[in-house]
Parts: sequence; C-alpha cells; structure tokens
Amino acid sequence: MSRRCEPIFFHVDMDAFYASVEQADKPELKGKPVVIGAAPGGRGVVSACSYEARRFGVHSAMPISEAYRRCPKAHYLPVRMKRYQEVSRTIMALFSRFTPEIQQISVDEAFLNLTGTERLFGPPEVVARSIKELVRETTDLTISIGIAQNRFLAKLASEAGKPDGLVRILPGDEEAFIDTLSLRELWGLGKKTMERLNDLNIRSVKELRSLSEQNLKRLLGDGTGAFLYRACRGIDPGIFTDEPKSRSISNETTFPHDTHDNELIHTVLLDLSHQVFFRLLSEKGKAYTAFIKVRFSDFKTTTAQKTLKRSLSSAEELFELAQQLLQWRWDGTSDIRLIGIGVSGLSEHGANQSDLFEDPWERKKQVEEAVLNIRKKGNKIIKARFLRPGKVQDDDRENH
Repeated sequence: MSRRCEPIFFHVDMDAFYASVEQADKPELKGKPVVIGAAPGGRGVVSACSYEARRFGVHSAMPISEAYRRCPKAHYLPVRMKRYQEVSRTIMALFSRFTPEIQQISVDEAFLNLTGTERLFGPPEVVARSIKELVRETTDLTISIGIAQNRFLAKLASEAGKPDGLVRILPGDEEAFIDTLSLRELWGLGKKTMERLNDLNIRSVKELRSLSEQNLKRLLGDGTGAFLYRACRGIDPGIFTDEPKSRSISNETTFPHDTHDNELIHTVLLDLSHQVFFRLLSEKGKAYTAFIKVRFSDFKTTTAQKTLKRSLSSAEELFELAQQLLQWRWDGTSDIRLIGIGVSGLSEHGANQSDLFEDPWERKKQVEEAVLNIRKKGNKIIKARFLRPGKVQDDDRENH
C-alpha cells in the first residue's frame, strides 16, 4: 500500500524583477536606485523599482512625480515588456526541468507543484537551492522561494525571505510561522481592513485567531471574515486558483494601498491594456473577448466580460471596453485593492498572401511596443480622451 505524498508547493518570486533585469543588462546600474515607468515630469506611475530605490520610499503604482521627489538621483527607465517577458520565459523553462505543474500568476511569479518529486530530485530545500543557483547562473538574477503545503503559505514564506531568500514552513508549523508575522504582513489585508481591526483592538494574528468564523463575518463581512478565518490558521483561503481552462492572456496590479482615485485607476488600466495587447501581438494571436477583474478592499472579487463579433484591433479599443466593464462593476467610490484586464477567445492569426512579403502582425507588434515605451516616457501619443472614461465616440476610434 503506497504512502500518500504530502503536498509540496513552491512560490517563486523574482526579486524586483523589472529593475533587476535592467541591472543585469546594464551592470553599471547594479547597486543603484532604478525606477521603471514614466519619465520624471510625466503623468504616469511607477511600474517597478529596485530595492535601492525602495529605501527612499519609492514603490510601484506611485505617481512618478512623487517618486522623483523622493529619489531624484535614481535612474528612470521605460518599461521594456518584451525583454522582461523574454527573461520570464527563460526562467519558466528552467522551472519545467523540475515539474510540469507550473502556475504562472504574473510575469515574475509562479507556483510550482513539487508533490511526489522527492525521489527524483531530493528534498524540497535541495530542489529550491538548485533552482536558485540555476536561475542565477542563467540570468544573473536572484529569486526568493517559499515552500509549504499550500499556495497561500508558500507565498507568505517567499515574502518573509525576500530578497534572495529560501523559507520552508513544515507541516504542523503553520500557526507558529504565521504568529511571527504582523497583521500587515498577512498577505491580502488592505488598508480598510487594517483600520477596522485596529478599531476592534485586534493587534496580532493570535488575537485574530481567537475569534470564531461567525464573529469575524459579523464584524467584517462575509468575504473578509471567511478569508481571515482561514488565513490566520494557515488554511489556503483560495485566492490562487488553478489556471483557467480556456486560454487567456491577462495582467493585473495590486495597489500598495486600497484606492478609489479615478485617475490612478484608469491610468493603470490603460497601461495594463497596452501590456496585454502587446503580449497578444507577440503570440500573433487574435482575441474576441475582453474581461476585467476587480478586487475590492473587503476582498470581494468581481469580473465582467464582453465578446465582440470581430477581433480586437488595438490596445485603445481594449482600454475602451475595459472602461465600460469597470463602469458596470464599480460605483466610483468603493476602494479597489486589485485590478486586472485580459483577453480570451483566442485564435491564431492565420497567414495570408500578403504575409509572404511582410508580416502585418509583426509590424503591428512593433508599433504597439513603441507606443508602450513612449507611454512610459510620458509622451502624449495616447490621446488624453483615453484617460477619461465614457468620453470616447464609436466613430472616433483609432486603429493601429
């Protein structure tokens, strides 16, 4: 009779990924503050930054003007999404040497299911060290790995070890590990929930765990209460589900602080639209369905989608649809914690006669890449009307 294998999940997080890729490609930037996003003076936001920049209080989704005020001597660089995706694919291919079960949740994060692989590769810590060394040798980047028996704990473990860390939570040690964290470090808690817990005089994970699920739901609402009841016990609250059955391309952003800032939310949504559409073009794909995902401060998550009779033609069109969908799901005042955008209903862009002489999809991709970079430099090539929801006329739409 075979013994059942204990589940083993790795959460692998590439440390300050965008900035680290820039530092690896430009060794003269190593050890210096690097900010990725719009150029100083632009109206955009910080997409990512190095640990050196974080010491000055710079963080992702911060207005670029504020980042420059805090760290004027940083090196400000545009997003090179094509390069980051290239490095990401290289790293994911390295992971596939150890398991076929890879759930990539963003360009710089993935869960690896290593359950049952110990006979092949050795104990989980040995595998993790091998992966870290392989990534460093191949890309000159560091990664942090958390190991646990569910995805939620594995993510907490990797966060606790950053940067360049390796942390394992053994079965039976879940609550002891979580008790070492502050409430703020319990992944998934937003500003409003923290304020509510403070009002209730709940200051620690242990105090949180002393409350029943029924009481937590009564005090904090069903969604937040159910989440916290499981999270503070190390039980996976189900944030990270398996990959969707139908293929899709999506990007999402978690705001550092819950926000209802309309301009910030729509600016981020526009940037995500360009990132998703560029990925679609990189795969020479066509998409007929646009969807958004919104997670509010109370952890309630909602989605909306719209399917067209023809394929999406531009990032701006995707952004227009995303604005429509957001209006369906957001009242304009509720605080948002996470926002994402994606496309599905994918099919390959078939070749035709003109492709024998030039590839229009490749040309379109180059244009989209240029627009993406120009946006990050603060140039107004994207018309101001796209920053104002509900102002776009159907007959005034640009196609690339």
